[in-house]
Amino acid sequence: MSEAADEVRVEVSDGVAVLRLDRPKMNALNAGIQRRIGEAAAQIDARDDVAAVVLTGGEHVFAAGADIKEMATMTYADMVGQSVVLQDTFSAVARIGKPVVAAINGYALGGGCELALCADVRIASDEAVLGQPEIKLGIIPGAGGTQRLARLVGPARAKELIFTGRFVQADEALRIGLVDQVVPAADVLPTALAWARQFVGAASIALRAAKTAIDRGLDVDLSTGLELERGLFAGLFATEDRTIGMTSFVEQGPGKARFVGR
Repeated sequence: MSEAADEVRVEVSDGVAVLRLDRPKMNALNAGIQRRIGEAAAQIDARDDVAAVVLTGGEHVFAAGADIKEMATMTYADMVGQSVVLQDTFSAVARIGKPVVAAINGYALGGGCELALCADVRIASDEAVLGQPEIKLGIIPGAGGTQRLARLVGPARAKELIFTGRFVQADEALRIGLVDQVVPAADVLPTALAWARQFVGAASIALRAAKTAIDRGLDVDLSTGLELERGLFAGLFATEDRTIGMTSFVEQGPGKARFVGR
């Protein structure tokens, strides 16, 4: 097993996968870890025994960004190729067709913040610190930060955060919509796991369709988005889960269906 594989682990229990970064002490995202994150995301997406995903670092840090020592030696020619790997890696996380929650303790800066942006929901410690400080290195976010942050908090606020490179404390992150919930540090991972567990036994095909409709719809005009939604909506009527769900509703009332993922 490679060192990067040791530093990026997938742990599956009772239908929930935990994708854990473990590269002490700051979970710096070097090229090896970036590739392994992408591989792990693809594996999780393909597993039928995984209903939802928790993305986390450690008790004191989520990920403090790219490995600057590694990046400092890279040329333009080097980064032309590496930037493709970097974006593809993070996009693989964003494309996981299951609910994904980021459990953020401590620092989520630069690439760490960009990785958290790939989740559907972000639960942060009251001691968490987020930010995109790349401008202070003479560069800009390169793993989706300029795009995903702007879509999440709006272009004006994203520009202010990226232009200044300032750090955002947990309370402000919650206020501006950068995170969705703030809890005490000891409760971050348990809260994220509880959020993920609610999707075990849920209508997995419909969840994937809903995520696709929202994420892809944000990249197109309203008319095209509605067309996308219409096709996905109609397609679900070919699934066994749709028959199970509607039959259960008619016969037993809402919330009692036992879905099979087909």
